[in-house]
Amino acid sequence: MAFLGEARTFQKPIAWLYSTPPRTDEPSTLKSFLRMPVKTIIACSVAGAAAGAAASAAYFSSTGKRQQQTVTESTGIAGPTPQYPLQKQPYPVDPDGLFQYGFPGPLADMRKAPSLTSSFDRRTRNPHWVAEHITPASLADSKGDRKHSYFAEDLSIPEMFRARLHDYFRSGYDRGHQVPAADAKWSQTAMDATFALSNMCPQVGDGFNRDYWAHFEDFCRGLTRTFPSVRIVTGPLYLPARDASDGKYRVKYEVIGNPPNVSVPTHFFKVIYAEEASPGSDPKGKVCLGAFVLPNAEIENHRPLRSFEVPVEIVEKASGLEFASRLPEERRKKLCEQVDCSVEVKSYADRQRSFNKGQFPKKQ
Repeated sequence: MAFLGEARTFQKPIAWLYSTPPRTDEPSTLKSFLRMPVKTIIACSVAGAAAGAAASAAYFSSTGKRQQQTVTESTGIAGPTPQYPLQKQPYPVDPDGLFQYGFPGPLADMRKAPSLTSSFDRRTRNPHWVAEHITPASLADSKGDRKHSYFAEDLSIPEMFRARLHDYFRSGYDRGHQVPAADAKWSQTAMDATFALSNMCPQVGDGFNRDYWAHFEDFCRGLTRTFPSVRIVTGPLYLPARDASDGKYRVKYEVIGNPPNVSVPTHFFKVIYAEEASPGSDPKGKVCLGAFVLPNAEIENHRPLRSFEVPVEIVEKASGLEFASRLPEERRKKLCEQVDCSVEVKSYADRQRSFNKGQFPKKQ
């Protein structure tokens, strides 16, 4: 399988987002990184996702709490709205006149299905994000059967913008669920909804979608043994990598299909909201928040899940999305301080057999 540029190499996943070096008490693998000047750190790519997590923790520990932005509620635009002087006479031009022919966009195709809610990116033919909600009860119900579900194009998306089944044919990539089918076993309709291509992204198969990513999904389901309600947002990222030829950062990714149609993400994120209270029981209940960024590449099973942990703000900056703007600081807890954030490596058959066995351990 051919990969483009450095976007597939296993390196610090989002080095370009950090503006200060990590603490000097980080693991020895970062020693050479720590000796570098700040400007050099920003300009260089660093190997290892663990370094990324360490750098992000250092950034936020050194800068303190993120300053609150001024947000205009009606538009969601950060900062004050520019004020233009009133003019008695009309302007000589009318840019809004374009709208008589249609609004150019960008447009996000929202999809509300029984098992998920998503926003679709017409440019990449992948979702911006897909949200799901799992509970102990929803996972215990098994009315849906995967063998009755089939991959399908999402006909709610205009034909010229949708991903097609033949785009994945012999591409070398899996049709990677963003909301996994195993999270929607509670009805056949709910499971079928996860097989629409608007819930898919091209993912590396061996070593990722069928291995580490699947273990990560098991970890998320396991959270329902500790929390009564778990919400997860998953989506693709297209992150820059340093070009060895000139040291500059570029975004490079493959596009599959004939003609080329569907973008291959360089990374994927999950933002997890583990709610300590049952839905609707306590509007001020604590929420254990966790965010992870994984490269769309083969990952060795022994690599710690916490090496992919990043602050939510880093995922927001990388994706252009907001995940917790209405979740006050006093309601937040750090997920990996409440539970053991680690994956249990199992074969696919073992995962299916043993999902309902054992208890998910709390962190001591």
